[in-house]
Amino acid sequence: MLAASAAQAEFRVCNGTQNLVGAAIGYRAEEGWITEGWWQVPAGTCATLIEGELQSRYYYLYAEDAARGGRWTGDINMCVAENEFKIVGVKDCFARGYQQMGFKEYDTGRQGSWMVQLSDTSGTQESQN
Repeated sequence: MLAASAAQAEFRVCNGTQNLVGAAIGYRAEEGWITEGWWQVPAGTCATLIEGELQSRYYYLYAEDAARGGRWTGDINMCVAENEFKIVGVKDCFARGYQQMGFKEYDTGRQGSWMVQLSDTSGTQESQN
């Protein structure tokens, strides 16, 4: 019985707004800095951006409200693309044909799982389930 309630290791984003949200994640991997997107996160649902045990301490998130254009940003610049993407490297975004957005840093403290709750109010809530 206890095993059924154990949290699955992952990095999740939950959308507490009334609108569809697009999310992108950045992290450090063996091949360097990686950014990936877009996850479509409908209102009131969650999406898993990284499956399995988290390998890094720091993850970076950028999200935008598809209907109203609101954004959840930070001050760490990383590359994104218009459509689905996986980009290696965070330098020279524009020269490589990408856009540059400010991602928010999340210090997971080396937890195996992390969840970010996006809401209409300024700021986000985070937890290590």
